[in-house]
Amino acid sequence: MNEAREIALSILMDIETSGTFSNIALNKGLKKNQFIEKKERAFVTRLCEGVTEYKITLDYIINQFSKTKLNKCKPMIRCILRMGVYQIMYMDSVPDRAACNEMVSLAKKHGFGNLSGFVNGVLRNISRNKECINYPDEDNDTIKYLSVKYSMPEWLVEKLNKWYGEEKTRLIMEASFAERPTSVRVNLLKTTADELARMMQEDGVKVEKGNYDEAALLISEYDFIKKVPGFKKGLFTVQDESSISAVRACNIKPGDYVVDVCSAPGGKSTAAIEMLGRNGSILSMDVAGDKLDLIEENIERILRDVENDIDISINCADASKFIPELENKADVLIADIPCSGLGIIGRKNDIKYKLTEEGIKELLELQKSILDNVKRYVKSGATMLISTCTINPDENEGNVEWFLKNNPDFSLVSSRLFIQGIDKCDGFFYAVLKKN
Repeated sequence: MNEAREIALSILMDIETSGTFSNIALNKGLKKNQFIEKKERAFVTRLCEGVTEYKITLDYIINQFSKTKLNKCKPMIRCILRMGVYQIMYMDSVPDRAACNEMVSLAKKHGFGNLSGFVNGVLRNISRNKECINYPDEDNDTIKYLSVKYSMPEWLVEKLNKWYGEEKTRLIMEASFAERPTSVRVNLLKTTADELARMMQEDGVKVEKGNYDEAALLISEYDFIKKVPGFKKGLFTVQDESSISAVRACNIKPGDYVVDVCSAPGGKSTAAIEMLGRNGSILSMDVAGDKLDLIEENIERILRDVENDIDISINCADASKFIPELENKADVLIADIPCSGLGIIGRKNDIKYKLTEEGIKELLELQKSILDNVKRYVKSGATMLISTCTINPDENEGNVEWFLKNNPDFSLVSSRLFIQGIDKCDGFFYAVLKKN
């Protein structure tokens, strides 16, 4: 596993020094080393995801046993120590001696031979004393305890506790570490859920029915999503059930004109197209021009070999900027607005470290700006969907309350909040509004 540890270190350094999101850094690192064995690939993934998920916990442990605090160490040494401690604390398949020796070797290999003794001393001390680590007192300092236990910034633990209480907060944080199957939306224009499930199972994929939508399947025990039977033929699209439910609640009908203003990577746009059936129109827009190809690719894949008269446009556009020709045109307006992402921490495990209270305040202003603009695209009697992948009440119920107060010509049809760890899906919120 020497090569695997070397690859993991390069990925973690990309995250540490360049601020690259962990999923992007991992995908990039694995693609660069695509010919390594499956076992090594799994080891790299487990180590990188684990070190990222448990960073606060790992740093807390290291600082107990190191005279030099981690924030004073070189980035390379920080990454090496975290890798070593993660293997010691959480990877039973790795002997402690191997974890220590390999991390010392990595330090020497990368020009830190003078610090190899320091690395060795810290890791072996932790290995000898891992059963008696002094964690924060759960009763006297609950916030600190939960922060260290679940590797969550203290300010965020306080927010969750304020919004949902301690019991639900624990469930939410536990869910971020839980293994969950992948939710996929069956393309009912091409197949049925039962037929697709049978095809996948014949290939060894584990398949369960969805919990909230008849077009959803929950799959696991596969290597790459693009190699799962039916993907290339456009028989399914990866999309969480909560998001499927949001689009379903819009009651999209054949012939509708749908405008999706923050559409990348295209999950809601493709769901809308499937619900349009074989005729209608959709405009799929996103400010991230580099993601438009992905939207186009996903749409092309689901409609391949399907006879239809759906008019499809894909544009690069800022949802907060008015487009006059869209005024009063949409039968269904989908606004999946940029958000803090607190509902998908389990899938993007470094979101919790990048968020700040000031950043969320800025997001709230952007969200209001977008909603205040795109409301003008909704025709009289038509539908507007507001959705987020966060569980922050200010970004969800708060925004809907603000919007309805300032736009009395709209009324609330339905809304739903999914909370990870309580519901069997991602954390997600949606509200369906109607323009009167």
